[in-house]
Amino acid sequence: MPTYRRSVVPARKEAAGAPLVAIVGRPNVGKSTLFNRLTKSRRSIVGDEPGITRDRIYGDFEWSGRMVRLVDTGGIVPDDPELIPTEIFTQARVALEEADALVLVIDARTELASPDYDLVRMLQRGRKPVFLAVNKVEGDAMALAAENFRTLGLKEVYPISAEHGTGIGDLLDAIIAVLPEPETETPEELAEEDEIFEGGPLDPGKHETGEKKLRTHGEYEQLETSIAIIGRPNVGKSTLLNALTGTTRAIVSPIAGTTRDAVDEVVEFEGSTLRFVDTAGIRRKGKTHLMAEKLSVVMARRHLEAADVALLVIDATDGVTASDATIGGYAHESGRSVVIIVNKWDAVTTGRTDGKPPADKEIFEKQLRNVLKYLSYAPVIFLSAKEGKNLKPVLREVMNVAAERRKRVTTGQMNRFLEKIDFQRAPVPMAKRVRIFYMTQAAVAPPTFVLFTDRDVKLHFAFERFLENQIRASFGFQGTPIWFKVKPRNEKKEG
Repeated sequence: MPTYRRSVVPARKEAAGAPLVAIVGRPNVGKSTLFNRLTKSRRSIVGDEPGITRDRIYGDFEWSGRMVRLVDTGGIVPDDPELIPTEIFTQARVALEEADALVLVIDARTELASPDYDLVRMLQRGRKPVFLAVNKVEGDAMALAAENFRTLGLKEVYPISAEHGTGIGDLLDAIIAVLPEPETETPEELAEEDEIFEGGPLDPGKHETGEKKLRTHGEYEQLETSIAIIGRPNVGKSTLLNALTGTTRAIVSPIAGTTRDAVDEVVEFEGSTLRFVDTAGIRRKGKTHLMAEKLSVVMARRHLEAADVALLVIDATDGVTASDATIGGYAHESGRSVVIIVNKWDAVTTGRTDGKPPADKEIFEKQLRNVLKYLSYAPVIFLSAKEGKNLKPVLREVMNVAAERRKRVTTGQMNRFLEKIDFQRAPVPMAKRVRIFYMTQAAVAPPTFVLFTDRDVKLHFAFERFLENQIRASFGFQGTPIWFKVKPRNEKKEG
């Protein structure tokens, strides 16, 4: 069975075991702006619309020589009966329980209201240090007005501008002063930790000797694999993340577009570390109206391009749509390995209520392959994330395709392979044929091959497909696209 880490996942080696600070407050007060400022990232989506952040977003920063973990929470509105605000509150409660200190962010330009007092009372009941950051303070007049917020009953008030970075130093000094000291480690524990992180995911470019390795070498072992869960809105991506990680990490609702920020969680499975990233549902530009929706789609594409593997989630009740094909194309073109997940399979089989006969896996997969022809290399898994069934094969398949994308074929093996291939069988017009003198694998992740040919021409798509099929038949590379580059043998050197 897989084992799961808690949701506060260190992003860097130095952040392991660091104290956690939670940023809380009502919607649209600047929490995400402060988070991005401290973590020096654009991890959290920022905008003028209230309620953009919904799930918990983690990061880390360093101040006065101390590493601190930071969590950005959704805007808290106590006792709101609506579904999404209630789920946001539930996610924020988890962060409050985990945190060592709390930063309550208030907008200096708004009048205090009863929900602000309710929120302060709720935070004080946790008996953890609470720091009041009055945000959007620009100029001396605003700084004096910030003193009015002492009526909330918190001892210290820190006027800041998260957007411009003013006043944040004093706030951080006060926070650092109350945080627990990091646990001291014995020399034996430090030695073990060095072994774990050396050459691993947190420093993947180093080899045992300290020599830096590049993607073209393919010789270091990547201990952490990043998996982006992608798909249309409301196909079950967040449900799948929660099922795979054994948590309620992501908010799940029947409302399309619930997830906006990317939510990540780490799973340790059979000695490997897998970081799953739940992304926002990707839809056509014409279908996105709010600024937050547009940004969330952009961020989803970025997280996909930063991942090793993409889990393309398809809703079995809808079948394979043109949007699924478009999203799969994003993963294919960016060189990600792909595993296709057909979710809600129980809804069209054992749990079917429309009177129709149960769906057939072979027929469904045949239709899927017909629409997603360019993903012929991607394995397909049928499951029901909501029921939590058939999840272990997903973890094993992810590990398998991640290993395949990092596989390296030696030049000797490739030349012996070329000798056995009858290129006359390739369905290519004579005018488009090229002669391959030799081939070498120039890079991994994705596997990239350089073909030394008799002339400088773009490979005919049929020839490229033929060559790719032959390589897969001989060497595997399941789940990953294969890239080719042509280099004419008689190419003139410049200069």
